[in-house]
Amino acid sequence: MSNDKNDNRDNIENEANDINNTDMNSTDGAVPEQPEKKKKSAKLILIFILVFLLLFGGIMLTLELCDRNGSTPDEDIVTTQSTTEKSTVENPIDFDTLQEGNNEIYAWLIVDDTNIDYPIVQSKSDDEFYLKHKAEDKSWSASGAVYTESANNTAFTDPVTVVYGHNGYSDTMFTTLHYFEDEEFFDNHPYFYIYTPVRKLTYQVVSAFKYDNRHILNSFDFSNEDVLTDFLDMIQNPDSSMKNVRTKLDTQITTDSNIVILSTCITNQKSSRYLVCGVLVKK
Repeated sequence: MSNDKNDNRDNIENEANDINNTDMNSTDGAVPEQPEKKKKSAKLILIFILVFLLLFGGIMLTLELCDRNGSTPDEDIVTTQSTTEKSTVENPIDFDTLQEGNNEIYAWLIVDDTNIDYPIVQSKSDDEFYLKHKAEDKSWSASGAVYTESANNTAFTDPVTVVYGHNGYSDTMFTTLHYFEDEEFFDNHPYFYIYTPVRKLTYQVVSAFKYDNRHILNSFDFSNEDVLTDFLDMIQNPDSSMKNVRTKLDTQITTDSNIVILSTCITNQKSSRYLVCGVLVKK
């Protein structure tokens, strides 16, 4: 009887030990599984943070690009014309509106610190029309307009283009062109500008001087290279008692250069003209 009790006790203890050993070694129990769950949770949190940072960075980049694209014309260079034949320079001249009033307006001339800020016109039928007519609407006006003649094309690609304007009508038209008689003004104003609907042309002032009243385009055959060369030499070193000349230029003047001459009268000197000559240095 005593042996049976001892055997039962031993069996019970052995079963208890087996159960404890099974719980401690089992991979399905709660204790071994807890660290694995923490690792998975940490990975999920890390992935969430990375996704959030990527999304946030993308949003900020998009906002920055939108802000740049929405800048005002004063902040960024404005491309007013987009095709290859149109300019990528901001054009301050509203040619569409101007040409509604007069379709013979084809360019605009600006000379800094003078009153010369005018449209340029060319009559299709009469070279003398704009001597006594306004550019804006072709109405009669004693002061006329700033104009070129039909001997010149309107693209400013001729070797020499002459632009005319009256002198002596208060400070209008080309009266203030005579500011270039002053050496200091001449030195401090090296450029003038011509706008067309598709480009901005920058001319460097080569010389300003008193000349005779011959009609330049009718007096010189610029298709003759020798004649053109002599004329180009003359404007760089004019034989005149009233002259200013710029010796250091941005470009060398050759027979391939494009020259624009601004021409006006000299008060009480009917046999003389005052010329300001510029060479194209930038398109």
